[in-house]
Parts: sequence; structure tokens; C-alpha cells
Amino acid sequence: MWKLFFETCDILCALIPNRRLRRRIREQQLFDWRNKYNALRKKFPELNFRHTRMIKGGWNIGFIVDNKYVFKIRKFYDSSIPTGKIMREKRITDAFAHISPLRIPKIDVVRAGKYTFYKYDFIPGKNMNLFPSRVIENHAWDWGQQLAEFIYAIHNARPVEIDDLRGTTPGDGWNHNDLCNNIIVDKKTMKIIGVIDWEYSGWGTLETEFRNAVAYSKRVKQSGIQVAIMSHYKALAE
Repeated sequence: MWKLFFETCDILCALIPNRRLRRRIREQQLFDWRNKYNALRKKFPELNFRHTRMIKGGWNIGFIVDNKYVFKIRKFYDSSIPTGKIMREKRITDAFAHISPLRIPKIDVVRAGKYTFYKYDFIPGKNMNLFPSRVIENHAWDWGQQLAEFIYAIHNARPVEIDDLRGTTPGDGWNHNDLCNNIIVDKKTMKIIGVIDWEYSGWGTLETEFRNAVAYSKRVKQSGIQVAIMSHYKALAE
């Protein structure tokens, strides 16, 4: 859907007679997506880009290529990013990859032209918050148990390799901080299989993690899954 949207906007943008205005719209509203996409195609000629979907959210846009790889990049180019937020997310996901009971994509940082991308294996499935309300409600208790086990493992871990990233933020453990939007469910087994997009992760309070598990989706919030997560977590902590 997003790829069609961006392609359509790009075509319409070509009809604007003012070249500076065209360029500004493409860079600021369309996030220079065409140049980023073409840079990837040149970098990875062996991949099948005929089957490409686009994603958009937070600070990033991304390309899912042939249901094999995800290439994620900041909406706005910044030469300082390779040593900044991208490397921070990579360090955190690397640290928790063997701690989490759910799959965490392994991030590789790749350069394509002037751009820096996150690259990781695509996890086939469906985002939990995209299921109908009744489906989420029916699976709330089981999914809540899986998420409680995930939160318990992450929040109570103390990986020494990322201890320097704790900073001075108040809290009592590590959080994903954006769970609601990034929980991947296997559509065949209806089990949670992965957690993606760790760009907001950091040190914080357990209450914040519980809140953010439902904060950004009305249907998830109304499903009762937050109660299930907290109940299962309490049982684990006893």
C-alpha cells in the first residue's frame, strides 16, 4: 500500500513545473524514497526487487524485499546516524537476542550509496494490532502470557555490553517501549513469534512497559491484554 502511495505521489509531483518545489516535496514529504530505493537496488542486484513493499512509521521508512529482508532507513538523511541511533539499536538487539523468548531480528548496518540502512531478516506474520478486535480479545490471555515472559526476561536482564546506554534515565530495567505496534504473530499458529523495531528501547520503569504494550491501539487497549500481561508477570515474579 505505501509503495503505491509513494509512487503515485511521485508521479503527481512530476507535474509540478517548479523544479525547486518538486525537489523540496520529494525530499521533505516523500523522504527521498526513490533515491533510497534505487540505491538499494544498485547495492543488491541479486535481490528480487519486483516484489517490494514499503513500510512507514516513527522516524523511519522501510522496504520489505521479496519477503526475505527488511531495509529500514531514517526518513531524513543525516550523516551522523551511522554512529548514532542505528548503532544504538543494533547494540541493544544484539544484547537481547539470546535473552528474549521471542525472536528479535539481527540488525546489520549497510551502506548503499550515501545512505545507511538497517538490514534484517523479514519475520513472516502479522502485526498484532492489525487483527480484528474480536481476534485480539480471544487470544488476549495466551498472548498476554507470552508478552509477560518477554517483558520479564528483558526488563530483568542486565547485559554488561550495553550498560553504558542506561544513562541517567530513572527506571528499574530495560524496556522495548513501543510493544503495541511491533508484535508479530504467526497467522497459522496464532502465537507471537517476534518483536521488531527497537528504536525507542531503553532503560525505564516496568509500569511504562505495561502501558506502552497497549498505548497506541484502541483495539489492543480494549482487548484486556494489559490485564493478562500484568497477571502473568506477577505470577512470574512471585
